[in-house]
Amino acid sequence: MDPAVALVLCLSCLFLLSLWRLSSGRGRLPSGPTPLPIIGNILQLDVKDMSKSLTNFSKVYGPVFTVYFGLKPIVVLHGYEAVKEALIDHGEKFSGRGSFPVAEKVNKGLGILFSNGKRWKEIRRFSLMTLRNFGMGKRSIEDRVQEEALCLVEELRKTNGSHNKVVKNFAYVKSYVLERIKEHQESLDLDNPRDFIDCFLIKMEQEKHNLQSEFTIESLIATVTDMFGAGTETTSTTLRFGLLLLLKYPEVTAKVQEEIECVVGRNRSPCMQDRSHMPYTDAVVHEIQRYIDLIPTNLPHAVTCDVKFRNYLIPKGTTIITSLTSVLHNDKEFPNPEMFDPGHFLDRSGNFKKSDYFMPFSAGKRMCVGEGLARMELFLFLTTILQNFNLKSQVDPKDIDITPIANAFGRVPPLYQLCFIPV
Repeated sequence: MDPAVALVLCLSCLFLLSLWRLSSGRGRLPSGPTPLPIIGNILQLDVKDMSKSLTNFSKVYGPVFTVYFGLKPIVVLHGYEAVKEALIDHGEKFSGRGSFPVAEKVNKGLGILFSNGKRWKEIRRFSLMTLRNFGMGKRSIEDRVQEEALCLVEELRKTNGSHNKVVKNFAYVKSYVLERIKEHQESLDLDNPRDFIDCFLIKMEQEKHNLQSEFTIESLIATVTDMFGAGTETTSTTLRFGLLLLLKYPEVTAKVQEEIECVVGRNRSPCMQDRSHMPYTDAVVHEIQRYIDLIPTNLPHAVTCDVKFRNYLIPKGTTIITSLTSVLHNDKEFPNPEMFDPGHFLDRSGNFKKSDYFMPFSAGKRMCVGEGLARMELFLFLTTILQNFNLKSQVDPKDIDITPIANAFGRVPPLYQLCFIPV
């Protein structure tokens, strides 16, 4: 027999054996598209627009199905009901973090985003408590966000109308974080923590005799890097995409500016108390997040134990993909979901309307730690910019392309030029 043919037969047998093991014994996975030997369903997936491929599969296999990345099975949950049932109703069982090779190479399982088990629970609990102690979601941190919003406005004035580019460089960020940590170590006052790094260093000192402690320098670097990336890149991308949408729809921008003029005026900065009196602006901010669908397939989850889910038995450790697109673009909750329409979050009387389908920050145990801060930043940044500037496009609004560009982590706006004209 030809060696190549023998190799293919052996590999095919191994693949079929792996499928049999998964479909018997512990695992009874949902059905899905038939995988090819070795490569699984890779050829049937558009890696540049994974969300679209999963949506197409859901039309055939329903809201719960399995795809194979090579030999590895991935259970996909599509639609609000399936996502809610997993992440909220069975939150603890679906709270694991699935495999994410790039992040594993960068952070080696440390930090808050890609850690698991005891490590994740301790670091997340500590991070939430510390951020809340420093005022996340409270007036004390609102003052700082307002200050940053004004600083942004001043920087925009200096540009004379060009645009900003965000360049991700994890190595540089980690190096920068390490330098800041060293500075904090040299000036640390155990009785007067100044920020998150100080609090983490104090926790390290308290647990220095605990050989199993999760509070180490390596963990600190990874956690701060996670927060920096998740807290700045996502917010800045949403802000850039939001400004593009406001350029595309000047009538929406005009209504927001009219509401700002009526509620805030020009003699003070916008504040979070204003939001309850600005339903249209609040709806616009929500619609920006819904429409852009920043992280379409969420970060991967994993089940922490064998889970009976609907009619299936999902083995411990199985990676779970939850389609946030299928929730944010649900056509029953949001008519014409592919259209940018602030009316999706307004009732007939023009009052702001909440929706359980609004999940840009995910849901359940793994939902974004900084959701409260991000919501505050988006509202204050956008309203402060529109209070101080009119937005002018270099092209006719009807010619503006708002088609998102997919990358490995999510969706970003196409490059564009924007002029900020002082009011």
